Amino acid sequence: MKDLCVPIPNFGEDQIASILLKVGDEEIEYSFRVESFPWDVKDELTEEDDEVHNSLARITRLKNAIEGYDKEWELMQIYTPLENAKYIQVLYRKRKKKTRSA
Repeated sequence: MKDLCVPIPNFGEDQIASILLKVGDEEIEYSFRVESFPWDVKDELTEEDDEVHNSLARITRLKNAIEGYDKEWELMQIYTPLENAKYIQVLYRKRKKKTRSA
């Protein structure tokens, strides 16, 4: 798969970006969405918890959020959060509806 990076200024949370791509004579429309999921897990930790437990709690929380996400959207990318980030951002693409051939 070839990748194409398209910067979208002022793209806010809970917005959908649609892109119409023309390759040769074929036009293909894609819809993308960036979601923010909680990354800070201090509410789940005790004073005895170490960095390994902290990392596992974050991964588990993100895994559950991804698994429970709307199945009409497919996971495309998980962005690297900044240090001490409260949220992690995830890019989804709307799945193409399968058409039946006649």
